[in-house]
This record gives sequence, C-alpha cells and structure tokens, in this order.
Amino acid sequence: MQDEKFYEKPIKSDTIYDGKILKLRVETVELANKKYSKREIVDHQKGVGIIALDGEDKLWMVKQYRRAIDKVTIEIPAGLVESNELPVEAAKRELQEEVGFIPNDISYLFDMHASPGFTNDKLSFFLAQDFSESKLDQDEDENVEAFSMEIDELYNMVENGKITDAKTIIAILYAIKLKNER
Repeated sequence: MQDEKFYEKPIKSDTIYDGKILKLRVETVELANKKYSKREIVDHQKGVGIIALDGEDKLWMVKQYRRAIDKVTIEIPAGLVESNELPVEAAKRELQEEVGFIPNDISYLFDMHASPGFTNDKLSFFLAQDFSESKLDQDEDENVEAFSMEIDELYNMVENGKITDAKTIIAILYAIKLKNER
C-alpha cells in the first residue's frame, strides 16, 4: 500500500539507454502537491551477494579490478541473476565461478537496494557454508582472485577505507553478528 502523501504518480517514461545489464529512463511524475518533476532512473538487473563462511571466523572474498572507480577492490562473491534463474541458483553459480566451491548449505538472508534514489538495483544476500570443491569456472570477461580472510581483519579494512564496496561492508557486518552469536 502506497502512502498517498509521498506517492509520485508516473505520467511519462522515456528510455534513454537500454544495455546488457541496465537501462536508463527519464520519468515525468506528478507529486502529491499536483506539481510535476523529472526522475532519472537506472533499471538494473537483479543480483546476488554471497556471505561465504570459511570456518567460524573467515570469509571467502574476491579481488578484482573495477573500471567504474579505476581500482582493484576486495568484495564478497557476487553477480547477476540470469533470466529464468532463481536467485539461490545464481548464488551457487557465482560462488562456483568466482571461488571454485559449491555450497552444501546455502540460505537466503535478506535483500538490499543499493541506492533507491536513482536505481532499482536489488541484491539478495545468501549465507553459504560447508563447501565441496569444484572446478573454477570464471566468466570470460572476469579476472578475479579468490582468498579467505579473517572477519576481524576485513572489518579493519573497512575502517581504514581499504574496503568501500557497500555490499561487502554489509556482508562483513553480518558476519561479525554471526560470529558474536556463536
């Protein structure tokens, strides 16, 4: 149910760009006060992020170059959900592609919207544990290096600005919560 006080009624939508993983559109909306405004919206393909516990106090991470920020980042394994694929299956596939493991125990945790002010980008988080080794099957357009690191050390990297990726920061905080509950 929408709260009428905040609802913006879409009047017109123009697609500016339609690419492989995202679409940019400009919407004209009518505000509750009957005035009009424009909204630039990025429609983004749904994704998954995997909190892959290595024992009780380590997480599996990947290191990769990100062109958008021109830096090598440390992130949790993650990726896009393909059409006709369930998010849990995408999480299993991404973990195999990026880390070389198939999780024997995987469960859905929660969803996150990256920046709802301009994008509908939605990431579903999964907790993965108890792995079977598999053939590393990286995508042709990816160059990632997987490694395991202590959760506390990862948190220090967040505090020191060495990890800035939002999904990864959320995952590290969730892993700390799990660790403290044990």
